[in-house]
Parts: sequence; structure tokens; C-alpha cells
Amino acid sequence: MQLDYLIFDSTDEETGSCSFDAMASVLADRLPALIGEVDAVLAWAHREFGAPQAAADEGEWDYELQAVGESDVPLEVSYDFERERVSMPLGLRGRMTITLTLSGSRAFGEAFREAFPDPD
Repeated sequence: MQLDYLIFDSTDEETGSCSFDAMASVLADRLPALIGEVDAVLAWAHREFGAPQAAADEGEWDYELQAVGESDVPLEVSYDFERERVSMPLGLRGRMTITLTLSGSRAFGEAFREAFPDPD
């Protein structure tokens, strides 16, 4: 899948674990497209590797999702795995920034790179 807003930087650990970090900042009219990409990435990870769970708990993958509005005001954001959708407050205005970090096993990293290839 081609991502237009989420451009991930990756880090590989000597232990075989990896992480993928993306930050995207958009005006309110582009927020649905950005959220659609977050939905697609998290739905893919859940479908392919099951529920998120920290590596310390023997999980294959985990994630962190954050959002801030203008003036760096934190926004409530969550992901509903049953509905495969991001949930955020309605009626947001101005610029919003979303950060998404995924971490996982070597197998997760390989599959992630195949599913969401680097556009370069």
C-alpha cells in the first residue's frame, strides 16, 4: 500500500526487534486522509500479527499513537481494533499532528517493509 502522509523511519536492534516511526501534520480538511492511513497500517498489523502486545510480554508487535492540535495541545486519540478505526474528537480545526510508532519482531519488520515499502 502506498502511503502519502505517513513516512516511516525505521530502526533495527541487534536483538532482531525493530521500530517504525512516523509523524504527519495536516490541516483539518486533510485529517480524514491521514487517519485513513493510520487505520490501514494498524488494521494490517492486527490482521497479520494479532493483537498488539509488548515484546516483553512475548508479543509480535505493539504501537503508540499520539495527536496534538495547534499550540501543541494534546488531543485524545485511540484506535478501535474491532471497528478498525481511529477515534478522535469531532469538529477539530487548524493543524493537527499525528505520530505513530510501531515496534515488533524481526518477522514483523520484514512484513511491514513489504506491505509498506519506502517510497524512495
